[in-house]
Amino acid sequence: MKNTNLHNIKASGFKTPHDYFESLDEKIFSKLNTENQLDSIKESGFKVPDNYFESLNSSILDNNLEENEPKVIQLFTKRNLVYVSSIAAAILLLFNLSIFDNKPTFDNLDIETVESYLADENIGIYEFAALLNDEHITEDLIIHSDVNDDNIEEYLLNNADIEDLILE
Repeated sequence: MKNTNLHNIKASGFKTPHDYFESLDEKIFSKLNTENQLDSIKESGFKVPDNYFESLNSSILDNNLEENEPKVIQLFTKRNLVYVSSIAAAILLLFNLSIFDNKPTFDNLDIETVESYLADENIGIYEFAALLNDEHITEDLIIHSDVNDDNIEEYLLNNADIEDLILE
């Protein structure tokens, strides 16, 4: 709700009688000086039993000296046992299930597992080449391979296209 006409209001909306504040203090002081309403009250309105204050000390001391049995809260209730046993079971399961498991290493892997992973993930030659650097490729890997002339000739006859070899 928007009040766009607030700047046009000339009167505050509150009215007081004419000369109210000029004669207010005189009226208040005249009432205070002439009438004292507290003097007209004869009774306080509260009643106390007879001999109450004489017997008050002894009744307080008697109540405090009586041995009241204190309230005892037992530690081993069914509810507390359920809470403690559930927390202990959760901690036991946490330690037994996941924390002390051995992490897999490359020594534990089977060759078939690695081959099936590579076949399923469609990892190509270029991804393998990106992982290898000069330290991984040594002359020992190339020199010790058993390749003879018969194997090379058989490979070229079965897999190579003669036209491609001539063009190169």
